[in-house]
Amino acid sequence: MYEDKRFLTAREILEKDFKIDARGYRPQEVDQFLDLVIKDYVDFENTTKKLLAEIRALESDNAKLKSEVRNLKASLEIANSNKGVTNVDLLKRISDLEKVVYGEE
Repeated sequence: MYEDKRFLTAREILEKDFKIDARGYRPQEVDQFLDLVIKDYVDFENTTKKLLAEIRALESDNAKLKSEVRNLKASLEIANSNKGVTNVDLLKRISDLEKVVYGEE
């Protein structure tokens, strides 16, 4: 994504040689300026890599949370569908289960 839009790498900036003519710039000043550009460029690349890793981690967390929300909604729907069950119904079911388990029919 980001690499597609870049024209230069820090290494290419570092290794760039300029031709000098009679009215050229001072090589030391150009080198000092390019050193600052390289430092900024490297910092920018490192920050970009860090942020991309953070984005991937957040996307993963987001997917997990969305899955958890779906599961909770499903559990809530099941719980809401069982609201018609009363304590009397539960006691009757327990009684029926005890009869089956203990053989009291």
